Amino acid sequence: MSSGVDTSRRKFLKYGVAAIIAAAVVGVGGYAAWQATQKPPAPPTPAKPKPRTLKISHQFAVGDIRHILCEKFAQKVEEETDGTLKFEIYPAKSLYKPKEQYDALVEGALDLSVYPLDYASGKVPQFSITLMPCTITSVDHGMKWKDAEIGKKLQEICEKNGIKLLVWYGAWFAGGIGSIPHPIIWPEDVKGLKMRAAGKMFEHMLHELGAAITSMPSSELYHALQTKVLDACLTSSTSFYSYRLYEVLNYYNSPRKGYAIWFMLEPLVIGMPTWNSLTPEQQDVILKVSDELNVWLAEELKKYDKKTADFFEEKGVEVHDMTKDEWDAWAEAAKDTAWKAFSETVEGGKELLDLALKVKP
Repeated sequence: MSSGVDTSRRKFLKYGVAAIIAAAVVGVGGYAAWQATQKPPAPPTPAKPKPRTLKISHQFAVGDIRHILCEKFAQKVEEETDGTLKFEIYPAKSLYKPKEQYDALVEGALDLSVYPLDYASGKVPQFSITLMPCTITSVDHGMKWKDAEIGKKLQEICEKNGIKLLVWYGAWFAGGIGSIPHPIIWPEDVKGLKMRAAGKMFEHMLHELGAAITSMPSSELYHALQTKVLDACLTSSTSFYSYRLYEVLNYYNSPRKGYAIWFMLEPLVIGMPTWNSLTPEQQDVILKVSDELNVWLAEELKKYDKKTADFFEEKGVEVHDMTKDEWDAWAEAAKDTAWKAFSETVEGGKELLDLALKVKP
């Protein structure tokens, strides 16, 4: 009895297992056939970065070309990052005073600024190479710094000291000389005047020529001239125009005909803490937009020298256009004063000056 039951059980197990295996094989084959007809699942969509708002600060009026630069930069970067980067712009020193912006950038409290580098030359003396008498002769000349050794060295110095240059090689602002008591044509004309020079090396040159120097940002010039704190000033054509200095000046020595002793680098910069916190994709967009705006800004700045001089004449200011002989006289004065002081007193100053002079117009 027992033997018959065992035999039946063995047969059942044998054929039952075979049936299960067969069914499984058919099922796997059927599943495989079904699976072959299906589309592979779409790869997961990468998560879009959360929007981030960066702050841009500057000292200039809303209609100034430097404010327009900020607006264009913000718009283009926001578009090309699909809104992952947004911007708040604070013009007319409404967020930081002009010279406070550098520390704010380095500390990460401020993200970007249109910042005249020489304003920070008290902290980084090498920055004075960006406002050195008679080293830049035109905007096109300044643009050659982009691929020259001096440009690479300047970027290296900036990054080492907490900021990165974005729109810079097209940001050379030509300037003139405005005065109240008499025209300033030749170097000897500054003797005895109270002047603002906008930069340590210009201050040194004018002091050696007999002027009394008062330092201040361009945003304070109108009041200083109006109250006779200043007799004369050097600043950019754009600042002469946007700060309405024709209302408080009698004479203007203009760069309209192509000769200017004063060129100041006023770049759009980003603090290194902010730069390092951006994604590689965001950094690529910012660099691409900056290159485009360098070209745009350079072309706009070429128009301002004539625009300002023409406007000052309309407003009754006596305008003189600097000549080549006059420029040469100022260059000789610069060599004996500003160039000499920079080379002898600033670490690496002679190397920087030599690299700058190596770039020919």
